[in-house]
Amino acid sequence: MSDGAQTVGGGRRGRLVVAAGAAVLAGIGALWGTDLVDVGPVDPLTRFLLAVAVILAGCHLLGELMRRLGQPAVLGEILGGLLLGPSALGLLSPGLHRWLFPPDVLVNLDRMAQLGLVVFMFLLGCELRTGGARRPRAIGLVVLGGMGLPVVAGFGLALAAEPVLRGAGAPVPAYALFLGLALAVTALPVLARILVDLRLDRSRTGALALSAAAAGDGVAWLALTVILAAATSGADVRSVTGAAVHLALVLVLFLCLRPVLAAIVRRAGSERMLVVVLVVGAIAFAALTQLVGLHPFVGAFLFGVAVPRRSPVVERINHQLQGFTLTILLPLFFAGVGLAASVGLLGGDPGHWLLFLGVLAVATVTKVAGAGGGARLAGLPARDAVRVGVLMNCRGVTELVVASIGLRSGLVNELGFTILVLTAVVTTAMTAPLVRALARDDAASADPAALSDRLHERTSR
Repeated sequence: MSDGAQTVGGGRRGRLVVAAGAAVLAGIGALWGTDLVDVGPVDPLTRFLLAVAVILAGCHLLGELMRRLGQPAVLGEILGGLLLGPSALGLLSPGLHRWLFPPDVLVNLDRMAQLGLVVFMFLLGCELRTGGARRPRAIGLVVLGGMGLPVVAGFGLALAAEPVLRGAGAPVPAYALFLGLALAVTALPVLARILVDLRLDRSRTGALALSAAAAGDGVAWLALTVILAAATSGADVRSVTGAAVHLALVLVLFLCLRPVLAAIVRRAGSERMLVVVLVVGAIAFAALTQLVGLHPFVGAFLFGVAVPRRSPVVERINHQLQGFTLTILLPLFFAGVGLAASVGLLGGDPGHWLLFLGVLAVATVTKVAGAGGGARLAGLPARDAVRVGVLMNCRGVTELVVASIGLRSGLVNELGFTILVLTAVVTTAMTAPLVRALARDDAASADPAALSDRLHERTSR
């Protein structure tokens, strides 16, 4: 009893200490922002290290808060990045924001974030599993409905909002297809985390949604490759040559490099050296795709897809890389997104806010209706089909990556980028609560395996 009391008391004291420290830091930040504190000149390395420390602390603290509120931690990390940008910190304390994120620091943060995202996309490609999925017809219908309907609706919406959202100089068809694709993606890593948290990863609906999200990821990145190639091409000989180079590069990867990678994995004498080979290969291939006009993130993803499957050593390497990438490098990407996105771009213009609400409504309705309708056609009960549609509406990190590619490629402007970021945040935040609400209604009939697990858990307490 005394140990328990000490534990509770220690936990309370720990929370009080953290709250007091946060209050002190907030007070110093407020004073700093009003120029009441003058620390004099600081060398660039110190500023960079301070910026990294602030980003990691803010993102992970908010991630833990979201986790305690029943949301995926990545949502808090995304919000942490947004709060450090012009939408919050830049508005409340412009002096601190300018001091903490000067141009030279932003350049270095962006480079680290791009490196982290290259590694993340490589790991995402390695984790892509569709071959052993059950019920391929159901998966195909969910992917077709969950991606086809948002792409078509997003294409029409993009044409209607073209003067407001299109990047300067972007071809209209490529821009419209990109916006439709951005509304059609599902965040596979975030969805997997939500399913585990809700104990639905072994249920029928959870397995179907996860398999469909994996298949949809593959389709989305291949489609994005085509869109990016089309965005930089016209009707001249150089454009045809560029498209041929892109296709040849992909063919070389899967026809030549994939067998080489399989042989290297089989004969690897040192796990450490295999880590080096795979990471160097992913980064080098990302650089090569950038050189020929494709985005490096796409190259890293394709290289990950080419890595051999069902290899215990590769799975261990992926697990090792995920720790550092997800904990250190990915929050820097979220901060980069937050620094590039600004809710202030919506401003006081009712038209911009209506456009954001319209994009959000189209993204949500078409995704839930399309994926849910596909599941219904595959024979699932209506409630299960709706649950699949709600799960597939989770966009998370994947839409942030796609939106960042669109902004860097000039397909959308900063307002379009901000709207896509906000859409990713809102649709991710609504996923878990909606699934919980549906589960409360008919958990027994829809997911007997999950119900059995919960009953076993309760009786063992």
